[in-house]
Amino acid sequence: MRIGEKPEIARLPLFREMDDAKRERVFAGSFLQVFPPQLTLFETGQHADFLHVLVDGLVELSATSGGRDTTMRIVEPVTSFILAAVVNDLPYLMTARTLEPSRILLVPAALIREVIRQDTALMQATMRELALAYRDLVRALADMKLRQSAERLGNYLLQQETRQATSGVIQLRAEKRLLASLLGMTPENLSRAFSMLAGHGVRVDGSNIAIVDREALCAFARPDPIPV
Repeated sequence: MRIGEKPEIARLPLFREMDDAKRERVFAGSFLQVFPPQLTLFETGQHADFLHVLVDGLVELSATSGGRDTTMRIVEPVTSFILAAVVNDLPYLMTARTLEPSRILLVPAALIREVIRQDTALMQATMRELALAYRDLVRALADMKLRQSAERLGNYLLQQETRQATSGVIQLRAEKRLLASLLGMTPENLSRAFSMLAGHGVRVDGSNIAIVDREALCAFARPDPIPV
């Protein structure tokens, strides 16, 4: 990692409360690299050699079984991904692929485990990231079980509005076929779901989504009462 990159990385949630000397030890053994789009970073079953921290860009996490595959998560910056495999020294359960040019910090797994044992702040930050990932998984599972496809899409749009800190305008960064897979739909079902949401306050213009009647969309999608 170049000296000029260290202040930016030091501000990332996982590292910002660490002891300076311990943080420098992590940085000394890490690599900050830019990867092109459509590059497979690792595959299901490979040993977790690195912790990946997405600084800029977009990454898809997918799973495969019986010749079928599905999008499990679309990772946006700034966050680590597959942290659980690294902490537990276990193989990856998902495949990671860049969707656009992505700047990613690679921290050797053995190094991060060593420093977690030594630095309380890093341990607490790791626990927070794992806990948030678990809560996201519970929300996604509940969404799949309790909502119809158009309701899932509506709820996803409301969540994205909150995460993007916009007011009624959402930018879909991933292709719609990946969004369909993420939400457990076919591309055809996603298209029908968008058409249905047109009657509940949503206007679509390519990858730009406008919520023109938030009250109507909330009434239809029934957003989670507990904040993300």
